[in-house]
Formats: sequence, structure tokens, C-alpha cells
Amino acid sequence: MTILLTVLGILVFLAGLLFSIAWHELGHLSTAKFFGIRVPQYMVGFGPTIWSRKKGDTEYGLKAIPMGGFIRMIGMFPPGPDGRIEARSTSPWRAMIEDARSAAYEELEPGDEKRLFYTRAPWKRVIVMFAGPFMNLVLAAVIFISVAMGFGFQTQTTTVAGVQKCVIAQSDKRDSCEKGDPVSPAQAAGLKEGDKIVAFNGKRVDDWTTLSNLIRGTIGPATVTVQRDGSERVLHATLAKNMVAAKDSNGEAVPDKYVPAGYLGFAASTEILPLTFTESVDRMGDMIGNGVESIIALPSKIPDLWSAAFGDGPRKDDSPVGVVGAARIGGEVLTLDIPAQNQIAMMLFLLAGFNLSLFLFNMLPLLPLDGGHIAGALWEAARRRVARLFKRPDPGPFDVARLMPVAYVVAGVFICFTLLVLVADVFNPVRIS
Repeated sequence: MTILLTVLGILVFLAGLLFSIAWHELGHLSTAKFFGIRVPQYMVGFGPTIWSRKKGDTEYGLKAIPMGGFIRMIGMFPPGPDGRIEARSTSPWRAMIEDARSAAYEELEPGDEKRLFYTRAPWKRVIVMFAGPFMNLVLAAVIFISVAMGFGFQTQTTTVAGVQKCVIAQSDKRDSCEKGDPVSPAQAAGLKEGDKIVAFNGKRVDDWTTLSNLIRGTIGPATVTVQRDGSERVLHATLAKNMVAAKDSNGEAVPDKYVPAGYLGFAASTEILPLTFTESVDRMGDMIGNGVESIIALPSKIPDLWSAAFGDGPRKDDSPVGVVGAARIGGEVLTLDIPAQNQIAMMLFLLAGFNLSLFLFNMLPLLPLDGGHIAGALWEAARRRVARLFKRPDPGPFDVARLMPVAYVVAGVFICFTLLVLVADVFNPVRIS
């Protein structure tokens, strides 16, 4: 049964993956057609074509390997200085440029001279190339906010789940009290499991973040108002100074970093609580920020990833994960002993994270990514504006094809990194619990 659920989870995730890719390419396709650019092909997947159908002047199809997708537009690159588009050089680097230029003119038909990508204004080309990643961002936001508002996230509350009997510095990393440890302020004040803290030092509180900050900022006498057995009562505590986990700007604990702060000594219970629209948008913003930081940190993770793939190093929780690893996690979700709605929420959240990664990754200003074409169009617009400002001749289209040698190097690096992640995903995968 476990194997069946795992396979089902993988298939469900792959279906979501294919939809995300098709959705991305639909952004490119719809805007290209809107601006009159001819698009001969719209394909989901790579490799051999397993199904296709031609409608109008575009062939729509599915390919065998669900690892990406593409649309092919006529005239992605301008012709060379002599107006010719065929390869005409024996230089390997020059051949790359001319091969790319020739491929951009495949299936050129009469009348296509006015339907070429490079002939469109730079702002139109920016829209066409940005539309694909933007579709992934929209899909990620819709999924994430829907899950956040309709289902929620596990959230610490002001209800007491347990009371610490003594004061133990969190930096000690021990759970049991030892002789000589002072009694915790919560224990001395009579705080009990199941109490709901509704006020601290007379200030009403209804969320854990506010309560935690008030406790951490207080050392010495304090009043704790709790709701117990249907009525409120005030407890008197003397908060101790203790070494507790530091928090980042998002209020999350920073691993292995501790600061002196006020200490009451109890564990907060957790519940799955829906977020408001504003809270969901804020959380989505944090997710985007974390995604940007993760992409910047990718090079620094390569040594650990190599050790996990080819050595005996552990696979860290924040290790990069590829399509195979994400599909594997999707398979594990359906095997978890949790309610079905939790499984659905986790699967949707995984899909939202994948779409956000597609958006951020494709926005890198490097060819052959969408961000590279956007950067080329913006550079063309900038140099044309400068030429007009200084009354110089129009420099014409910026020949992005000249950057193809760099694009091949970038693609090679991406391929090597993808293979490294693939090996790690197969032999030392990230697991969930």
C-alpha cells in the first residue's frame, strides 16, 4: 500500500509539474501572438514528440521527458551585419552564434518578415519573455494564499502545552533538570498545562509573537493573566534572565545562536490556523525573500551537495532539490500518517514552491534563461535612448546571438549542477516527516 501511495503521489506531483510548465509557456505564447509574432511550436517536455496537433500556424504537443518546455518563435535573433542568417564561419565560437541565428529563422515563410521577434519594440519583447515566469509567480501566489487562507499553517498559540520545572539555558541543549537548577518562574507562579494566557503585565495578547516578545523583554516581577476553567485569574511571576534562542527578522529561531532575555518557562501549544489575506500576502513576501536568498546561496551549497551525492555526508534539510527529488517528496506526502486535508495542503504548498523557484530562476539575467533575453532588450532600449539623447544614429537591434557562447557555458554549468542534484536526489534524498 505504501508503494502504491508513493507512486500515486509522484504521479500527482508530475501532473502539477506539467501543468506549471504548460502554464509558463502559455504566458510566452499568448503575449507573442498578441504582438503578432509567429510561433511555430508550443511544446511541453523535451525529447521525442509523443502527441501533437497543429492549429493555425502553431503546432501544440507533448514530448516524452517532462523536464521543461518551450515555444519556438521566428526571428529570436537579428540577422548578421551582412543580412545573411546562415552559418558562415569555421570558428567554434562564431559557429555557435550563427547556429543560433539560423535556428531562429527555421520555417521562415513568406510574410514572416513582419512577424519576427527581434523586430518588435524592446518593451514588447520584455513583456513576452517576462510573461512566462510571471505566470509561475501568479500560480504560486494563488496556490499559496489559497492554502494559507483556506487551510492555514501550524502556528504557536498562547495556550500552555507544558510547564518547565526548572530554568535551563537553551544553549545547554538538555531537557532534564539537574540538582541546583532554580525553579522556573512559570512553575513557581502556578502556571498549568491548558492555561490560555490572555494578558501579560496587563496588556492583552492574542498571538504568540506578541506574548513571546513581551516575555523576552521582561526580567523581574510580572503578572500573567490566564483563562482557566472558564474564568480569568492573575498569576504573579518573577521572570529570570536566561540564554534563549535568538530570532531573525521574521521571528524565527536562529540555529545555534543565543541571547540573554527574560524567561518564564513554558511550552506553547501549536494549532493549524488560517491566515488573513494580509497575513498570507506577508508570508508570501517572506517566501519570495527566502527564495532569493536560497538562489544566492546555491554556490555555497555545492560542497555539501557533492559530499551527500558521492561521499558519506548528510543531506541537509535546506539542500537544493531537483524535479526528481521534489517528485519523491510528493510521493512521500501521501504516505504520511496525517489527515487527507494536510496531505493536500502539503502537496499544494510543494507545487507553489516549485512555481516560485521557476519564477526566480528564470529571472536571472543570463542566457539562455528568460531573464537573459529581458536584459538584452533592456540594454537595447537603453542604448537607443542614449543615441537619441546625443542625436546619434540608431544603433539598431542588440544582437543577443553574440552572447550565445556565454549562454552555452551557463547552460553547461546548469546541466552539471542539475546532474549533481539528480545524483543526490536518487541516492541520498531529502526526506520529510
